[in-house]
Amino acid sequence: MTSSTIPPVAPGEAAPDFALPAVAGPGTVSPAHYRGRSPLLLSLMVGLWCPFCRRQLVQLGKFEVKLKPLGIESLVVLATDPENARLYFKFRPTALRLASDPALSTHRAYRVPKPEPTPAMLQAMQETRVNPTGELPEALPVPAAAKAIEKLDGYVCTPADLGDVDRQWPQLKALFMIDRDGIVRWHDIECAREGLAGIGKLPSEDMILEAARACVA
Repeated sequence: MTSSTIPPVAPGEAAPDFALPAVAGPGTVSPAHYRGRSPLLLSLMVGLWCPFCRRQLVQLGKFEVKLKPLGIESLVVLATDPENARLYFKFRPTALRLASDPALSTHRAYRVPKPEPTPAMLQAMQETRVNPTGELPEALPVPAAAKAIEKLDGYVCTPADLGDVDRQWPQLKALFMIDRDGIVRWHDIECAREGLAGIGKLPSEDMILEAARACVA
């Protein structure tokens, strides 16, 4: 389930730099702000239209509480415009630092795959059953699971969300652990571990903390 033969930025490579609008207030956010100061857990999400991403934001907020004592900061790149993100977080505040990248330029820089939505892939999504957060009564086909979580949320897509879907789907998500010197030390690409069954799943807390401890060792 890949979009090209070029693999994502791997451990040992320099993390590509970027400067993106901050969601909380004016100014920009960049990995350079952390260089020489602290390691960074960088999360590359798609837009808020993705119910799995909205759940993962909550999970990442819980992980951050355990990463900070290790000296590791967290940064989430959301693929939606700043105003759309500000509207969402006005009602669902988070302590996570957020940046806005609706064009997915950061995903491209980190070479995160965007699969080709072939008939075979669409069929596989209908046949693969998931329950990534464990909150559904049973695992459902991927599109049905997304709709079920959306219904639980009572979430209504904004016009900005709908535009994001058209540009982004089916972009995958990724996590990168970057050390103080700006070198990637660990990554996790959505669906790399479990194929389509991994859609919407973050690595376990233990896996992330193990990567974090190795990064600061």
